[in-house]
Amino acid sequence: MENENMLQSAFDRYLTKVEEICETKDWSAFADMFTEDATYCEHAYGDFNGREEIRPWIIKTMTTFPGSEMIGFPTAWSVLDVPTNRVICDIRNIMRDPGDGSVHEASNITILTFDDDGNLIREEDIYNPQKFADMTRDWCRVADAHGNLSDIGKKMLAALGG
Repeated sequence: MENENMLQSAFDRYLTKVEEICETKDWSAFADMFTEDATYCEHAYGDFNGREEIRPWIIKTMTTFPGSEMIGFPTAWSVLDVPTNRVICDIRNIMRDPGDGSVHEASNITILTFDDDGNLIREEDIYNPQKFADMTRDWCRVADAHGNLSDIGKKMLAALGG
């Protein structure tokens, strides 16, 4: 990639597409953002090589509990590393309102790597699984108290020591 503007533009396209996907719930479109030979490194689930390996994983992850309860993934901050075509950012994983207006979220550090044409060739998510489990448990408790917790959420709450 030639310069900072091109990298920023690629990152902006990524963010816009993720916002669209949050609205449509079409997680297959998330996989389409990657090149055919891209890599997705997810520290809890492992590495996924190629768009067609990323696709079933992201669809399952984001359409089953607790991913299915997440409504947005805005960035808290980002840094462009122009020489490596990377964007390092803090992604907020925000749960839907559990019924009392409270906000429940956990964040991860994401490293996005683009090729020289601005195509997404790698994503790596780095986070603390315990913080996500704690946030999910807390969200489940509030949702349950307001009658907004699904049966699978109740099972998850019990498994998390709710």
